[in-house]
Amino acid sequence: MNTLGKVRFVWKPLVFALCLVPFLKVVGDLYGFTGTLGANPIEDIQDRFGNWGLRFLVVTLTVTPLRLQTGWNWLARFRRMLGLFAFFYVLMHFLVWLLLDHGLVSRWLGPAAPATESIWSAIAEDIFERPFITIGFIAFLALFALAATSTAGMRRRLGRRWQKLHRVVYIAAILGVWHYWWQVKLDVSDPLIYAAILAILLLYRIRHRYTHQKHSPA
Repeated sequence: MNTLGKVRFVWKPLVFALCLVPFLKVVGDLYGFTGTLGANPIEDIQDRFGNWGLRFLVVTLTVTPLRLQTGWNWLARFRRMLGLFAFFYVLMHFLVWLLLDHGLVSRWLGPAAPATESIWSAIAEDIFERPFITIGFIAFLALFALAATSTAGMRRRLGRRWQKLHRVVYIAAILGVWHYWWQVKLDVSDPLIYAAILAILLLYRIRHRYTHQKHSPA
């Protein structure tokens, strides 16, 4: 079996399974099979999904620099899957906030459920009046757009616009780190690590683009 065959039939299924581990761990801890949740279970689940979404986003952005440095072009075959897992965990982070932390489920299922308009107006108010949520929501929308256009068919339809659109991933990553930074408020050591890694990746991409343009023929 050649390298591409191993990537498709061996390594991609293995990486896919490993990417599911954080989700399965949350589910296992929720039911007490693999551990326990924190004193505030909803906040614990929300934070875990948010952290893993940011981690997968950073790993996705690492694929291209690593491929360029090593010459391992087969790494590009993991980029879409890793990016979709980044969106998956950010989506879970958003849904936990929307349905559990914000109390949407309890409002709908409660004995005196308010009108739908009041529920969504409260959510909109939370988004627009809390800056760190505003930034996080914008990052979520950006990742949603990238996930929705990640198929080969959409790439063909958009043509050159697809490449320009998917550069928004850098903006989404910056906003994600910013969202995390504002959320923790006091101990910013973890967001600082993410910010440093992201800065290195962005500087590498800028340097590579400048070098490529400098040495390309007119």
